[in-house]
Amino acid sequence: MILVEIGADRSGFPGVAHFASWAALCPGYHASAGQRKTGNTRKGNHAIRYRLCEAAHAARRTNSAFRSVYLRWVGRKGHKKAIIAVAHKMLRVMYFMFTRRQGYRAAGIDDQALVVDRNAPRWIQALKKYGDWPKSGPAETPVPAPVPA
Repeated sequence: MILVEIGADRSGFPGVAHFASWAALCPGYHASAGQRKTGNTRKGNHAIRYRLCEAAHAARRTNSAFRSVYLRWVGRKGHKKAIIAVAHKMLRVMYFMFTRRQGYRAAGIDDQALVVDRNAPRWIQALKKYGDWPKSGPAETPVPAPVPA
């Protein structure tokens, strides 16, 4: 649904900051006479904002980089601002995924090991089913060949 809202053509967004601003997930900034005032976010695309905040709620319960963003913000600013910060981070990641045409790789997480851990029991079961798994029992010691004299 996020991709449907964004659309296939992202040429209208010259950078990630414009993309976040269009979705109204960028940090608000209001200053007057050199003093920083309230920083409320704008009201932008409601559908994409709703979807990203929903994804941010789910991501805060995972063991990912998005969870660490949430934990950094929730102690200082509270739950709602932390969710917006995670949604903003997700939007930035999506922008770079779409422009670079690469999948997301989280730092510090070995995706290959996770796939192996999740699928290893099924692979072993399939090997046993088709007879390619070694039989359990005493290992046979090979008899050494006679040495020619």
